[in-house]
Amino acid sequence: MNDYLWLFILLLIALLLKSKYIKGKTGEAIVNFTNKIRLDETIYKSVNNITIKLKDGTTTQIDHVIVSKFGIFVIETKNMKGWIFGSEHQSKWTQNIFGKKHQFQNPLHQNYKHTKSIEELLGFKKHIFSVIVFVGECEFKTKMPKNVFMGGGYINYIKSFNKTLFTASEVENIIYTLKNGSLKKGIRTDWEHVNSLKNRHSNHNKMVCKRCGSNMVERVNKKRNTKFLGCSSYPKCRYTQEMKVMQ
Repeated sequence: MNDYLWLFILLLIALLLKSKYIKGKTGEAIVNFTNKIRLDETIYKSVNNITIKLKDGTTTQIDHVIVSKFGIFVIETKNMKGWIFGSEHQSKWTQNIFGKKHQFQNPLHQNYKHTKSIEELLGFKKHIFSVIVFVGECEFKTKMPKNVFMGGGYINYIKSFNKTLFTASEVENIIYTLKNGSLKKGIRTDWEHVNSLKNRHSNHNKMVCKRCGSNMVERVNKKRNTKFLGCSSYPKCRYTQEMKVMQ
């Protein structure tokens, strides 16, 4: 009986290690460790795994925020295998593992919503920079934007910002606002975020911008006198979508 119990435990561990949740947490842990050993903690302050509730009632979960006098760096982590194909403006990127292709949301668009939530929480838009970090056994097969990195290359990118933008007092205020303005960490917050995601990608998905996650609003093409859906973050995001005619 004990042998069967141990076999069950081993199988359960194997399944957990393959789960998206564990892979995600492993990737976040790798980046967190890299931040600690390669960034001077007296200059670069880390705020990890925060969930922010926006004015529209939705929530967004951010892996890492690095706050320094040189700017605020919002980091989205991807722990993936295989070949990665993508470009700045594609809504979906492609992962190819042994000939099997899987699409996933463009992490730049995903992190755009994160940076917008930071802007909303802090009350200003300047000096907030998006950084995408891939970890794991993956390889880029297309040219990536300058803020998308494999492994620890993002550290040099962060360090390349050397113009003082915030005073020491402002840095402390930003950190305080991020920690106290985000939802309390725990299972309840995680469930609230999961439900928010389900609602966002439910049957009402057509009303959410597929590029940045902002709400879609009805607009009118004056030349054609036709209605269409446009991103509420226009002109920063110019995503549009045709309105489906109800039958």
